[in-house]
Amino acid sequence: MAGALLENVERQTRLAGHNRVAMLLFRLGEPQLFAINVFKVREVLRRPPLERMPGAHALIAGSCDYRGQTIPVIDLAAALGYPALLDQPSAHLMVTEFSRSVQGFLVSDLQHMVHCEGESLMAPSAALGFGSRVNAVTRINGALIAVVDVEQVLASIDASPHELSAQMLRAAGAHPLRPRRVLVADDSLIARRRLVSLFKQMNIECVVAQDGREALERLHELAALPPEESVNLVVSDIEMPQLDGYALTRAIRQTPALRRLKVVLHSSLSGLFNEAMVREVNADRFVAKFQPDLLAQAVIELLPDDEAA
Repeated sequence: MAGALLENVERQTRLAGHNRVAMLLFRLGEPQLFAINVFKVREVLRRPPLERMPGAHALIAGSCDYRGQTIPVIDLAAALGYPALLDQPSAHLMVTEFSRSVQGFLVSDLQHMVHCEGESLMAPSAALGFGSRVNAVTRINGALIAVVDVEQVLASIDASPHELSAQMLRAAGAHPLRPRRVLVADDSLIARRRLVSLFKQMNIECVVAQDGREALERLHELAALPPEESVNLVVSDIEMPQLDGYALTRAIRQTPALRRLKVVLHSSLSGLFNEAMVREVNADRFVAKFQPDLLAQAVIELLPDDEAA
């Protein structure tokens, strides 16, 4: 079953870059359908034996051996406020890769892969009650689909600071960037907070957008302002409702007033596929989340300094 679910991923890659998303659907022991980007899923397996981890976070159900690698296993149902799946023999292990880290999630009732237009993905209303761990919703064949903000889930477990190194802080301070403003586009609240904090350390002001469409609108507004109030660089997530990072980059390159902007795609999606897509949409750089020094270095290299401005 798992092989059948994922065997046509290569075909689905043709959707990327055209504001279309391939998602794997599943449930968490309740009727509600959830989804995750299929490119983040390495494999889906029957739940293996789990080893308990004393002192681990309450959402970590244990660890397991995955192809010779010990990975943590997170109870995704518990993370979203549902009854835990730890003792459910029918639970599956969904092995994922985020920002070059591998972890498993306990899920139940795996469904099938679907794809949808980016425009159909909307930020969830607070009235739906999903909280911050769902960052988009859509409807497919009449059913409400909730897209899990896995970055938010992982951040709640790993609370380690994401600060710039002393060496990078010195480099940023010595580089006379102008203007010290960038536009940040990301639908994840935790990601936006981390980026704003990082750029604050570099004495760079952020213009913040919650999806690609809002980012494009803000860029058109900023293009009409004096140079000192404008931005020269965009740091954008790839997976976003309304307009994804690939489509946003295409729109920037096709707009005469914007095409000279530098664009960094900053995503938990990683691997050779993304590197190829960065070249295809003509972005300037890809930096996997969340590596503060690498992102800061990219910004320093791409933003003009006083002499070049």
